[in-house]
Amino acid sequence: MAARGAGGASAGRRRTGAAATRGGAGAARRRRERLSAAEARRVALAAQGFGDPRPAGEPGGWDLRRVLGHVGLFQIDSVNVLVRAHYLPLFARLGPYDTGLLDAAAFRAPRRLFEYWGHEASLLPVALQPYLRWRMERAADEAWGGIRRVGRERPELVARLLEEIRARGPLPASALAEERPRKTGPWWDWADHKRAVEWLFWSGQVTSARRRGFERLYDVPERVLPAEVLAAPTPAPDEAQRELVRVAARACGVATERDLREYFRLSVADARARVAELVEAGDLLAVTVEGCNAPGYLAAGASVPRRMAACALVGPFDSLVWERARVERLFGFRYRIEIYVPAPKRVHGYYVLPFLLGDRLVARVDLKADRQAGALLVQAAHAEPDAPPATAEALVAELADVARWLGLERVRVVQRGELAPALARAAAA
Repeated sequence: MAARGAGGASAGRRRTGAAATRGGAGAARRRRERLSAAEARRVALAAQGFGDPRPAGEPGGWDLRRVLGHVGLFQIDSVNVLVRAHYLPLFARLGPYDTGLLDAAAFRAPRRLFEYWGHEASLLPVALQPYLRWRMERAADEAWGGIRRVGRERPELVARLLEEIRARGPLPASALAEERPRKTGPWWDWADHKRAVEWLFWSGQVTSARRRGFERLYDVPERVLPAEVLAAPTPAPDEAQRELVRVAARACGVATERDLREYFRLSVADARARVAELVEAGDLLAVTVEGCNAPGYLAAGASVPRRMAACALVGPFDSLVWERARVERLFGFRYRIEIYVPAPKRVHGYYVLPFLLGDRLVARVDLKADRQAGALLVQAAHAEPDAPPATAEALVAELADVARWLGLERVRVVQRGELAPALARAAAA
């Protein structure tokens, strides 16, 4: 691993964000009608929390809440080649931290996060639960086809499983099985009992108490969620959707209607109506963004930093890069997840993380945690055409932090990709 002395790459990274908002905070409070492409990038990064300095000491609960205030939610994904996806957004913004911090917030009382369908399966603040009840109530229309079918055609099964969870929970779906799922090709064919439990989850009748490995354990909400959340009144659907769009707008900083819609997977009609209402109320400011053909919307109070000094590896399921078209529009960075692409057809690798330096995405690395060998494997490393000369040195310092965070002893660079030789030299230094 690269040694890092005072004044080196890591020292610069520890100052990440310190100058990002100097002189820029509150700039959006003055009426803005146009943003340059560079300003839009910096607005987006500040909104996502990359303008804040990493904590000098061990990150704690306040740091988690600060990041959550920026991003709004953490997406969950099953792939574990590096680390589970929901742990990576905090690392990108805080550096090495104890993942038990997030586990405690999500799965132990007093619970601050709960699991539900936000942007795909997500960990969300418990305060948002009332604002997602309209989605629960629309399960018959919005749940996936197989789940919806069982909810409609097998109500007796749904009722029986709910009573079993109420009596014996928390329980995994496997403990409620009538039959084992069948493997059909690369996918498991869910049995009806699993679809029925997912129907209960989608409709809000059960929730996730915790996960065992990656298996969800279901229980009734009154044994999981805080009493004050359950007692909170249910907002009307339009009011709830406006709040979700506000959260999305704060997280995006500047966005198109599609960006705001997809943050919480709203329908086109619902999002269009809510965005128009928020513009009318002054919560969103209409702006023109250089290089973007669609109308732009700036969150009221968003920071327009004069510069950005970020340095971070961004996970494939990080909210900064959810919308690939937005990433390409803001950063000129074409990004696709190739997990489901056959290996011979992959361009950049299996689990590829973009590398953020300054206000640009300048490189990408295909990473794997080889826990048996105690190594963080860089299976490929590619630089963008405009990557600065310091990219390899800054990247290897960040990789060293990833390795340390995951309890791995070293970084090993495979010679694949045009950035790999320089990265290997920096790691050897």
